[in-house]
Amino acid sequence: MKPTRKDDFRRKWRGYSEWLDNPLWLAFISGVGLFLGVATVKGGITVGALAIVAMVGLPVVYAMLVFPVFGIICLLLLAYFLFYIFRLGVSFPLGTVLDGMQAFLLLGFLLRQRTSPDWSVFKGPVATAILIWIGYNILQVINPTAESRLAWVYTVRTIAVITLMYFVFLYQIRTLKQIRLILFVWLILSFVAALYAYKQEYIGIPASEMATLESDPLTVSLLFIDGHWRKYSIFSDPVEFSYNMVLGSLLCIVFLIGPIARWKKGILAVMLALMAHSMLFSGTRGAYVLIPAALVLLAILKFSRNILIGSLIAAVFFVGLIFMPTSNPSIARFQTAFRPGDDASYNVRKMNQERIRPFILSHPMGGGLGATGMWGVRFAPHSYLANFPPDSGYVRVAVETGWIGLFLICMLIFVFLSSGINSYYLIQNPELKMYCLAMVMVLFALNIGNFPQEALVQYPNNILFYLAIAIVQACYRLDVQLARQELGAN
Repeated sequence: MKPTRKDDFRRKWRGYSEWLDNPLWLAFISGVGLFLGVATVKGGITVGALAIVAMVGLPVVYAMLVFPVFGIICLLLLAYFLFYIFRLGVSFPLGTVLDGMQAFLLLGFLLRQRTSPDWSVFKGPVATAILIWIGYNILQVINPTAESRLAWVYTVRTIAVITLMYFVFLYQIRTLKQIRLILFVWLILSFVAALYAYKQEYIGIPASEMATLESDPLTVSLLFIDGHWRKYSIFSDPVEFSYNMVLGSLLCIVFLIGPIARWKKGILAVMLALMAHSMLFSGTRGAYVLIPAALVLLAILKFSRNILIGSLIAAVFFVGLIFMPTSNPSIARFQTAFRPGDDASYNVRKMNQERIRPFILSHPMGGGLGATGMWGVRFAPHSYLANFPPDSGYVRVAVETGWIGLFLICMLIFVFLSSGINSYYLIQNPELKMYCLAMVMVLFALNIGNFPQEALVQYPNNILFYLAIAIVQACYRLDVQLARQELGAN
């Protein structure tokens, strides 16, 4: 009789039980637990965390090299919880750990290329556009108008490594099960972030975090609006949180109209409601328009009677939400997102863009990578751009890399979206078609969201952007492989 999964589980559990019954192993585990406890008590949470990192670091590194999908999931986990861990008081340079994880994934990619070479990931319009963009950012080192080369070093490291992750994702994601697993982890992490936002909204922000927020007048001016604190959940700021909730909501919407079981659709509906509602806690106007905008594209790409009816219902709902009288500060702020003329911050951004336009037109290569924001203040504090607030991903690109860079990033986005839409119509497998459509929605939303805010510069959304591009290409490649297998079987 062939053994069942239950029999296999019992056999493995029996082996684990015998292993744990060994006195030497029990003594070792007890010693490790005692060491961690003493280390944490004596040295604080940082020392305890470092001890755990030291113990699990080597096995994790090995697993990332041998099992790359495990590495991708670890990368997502740390990218999501990076700032939450910082707020716990851990002073360990986790940002460097995140860079190291990406470096190990790149190393694993290069090692596998030696044993199983597949250079097709570097071919095609998407790969060509990405390589041109990376090359132009590297070329910025000789930008004659750049105020600081150190700012370029710190900025290009992040841009180049994260952009190269597209090739890692595309090479390593090979099966339908892997796509399912990665998207499942993505949804669960976004849902956890939504739940934590509910905790912040209705239970409160931890006292230590609140003390940090209140100690900085600039933070108070940005996050304390109309007597209400904007929520950021486990992310760096409310913008990243709200945009991540948009992406999670769009995944749920596409999956709800896809070929999946009804009980799963019930769960997705609950997740969608919670993520979309928690997005309001962020007070980020730029995020509020993204779901309606993405739904318009969805209705165009997947036009049918049911989609038309659903779109009309959604339109009526949003119109009612926009114009209904309310005393709720979150909904009131949501309503102002659709009346930008009444938004003082939007008018200030327009003035800043008008002010910087002559500089952009007169500097084809811009002021250099890192000229604005944190690195500009640090390495060229007296420069013209150091204190300029870009307040937009596209404005930052135009200011730092010039109108040439703005043209290249627009070309890049066009290639991504056109390739995704073409792949959606070419893919025959219903499940792969659903995943491809979800990724197109993600890319479209981030593209729109990159105008009012900087959508692609902070974790985890910058990683999710290139992951979405890779999944689109992986879905098309898998569909072609499945079609060939069916043709061969017939």
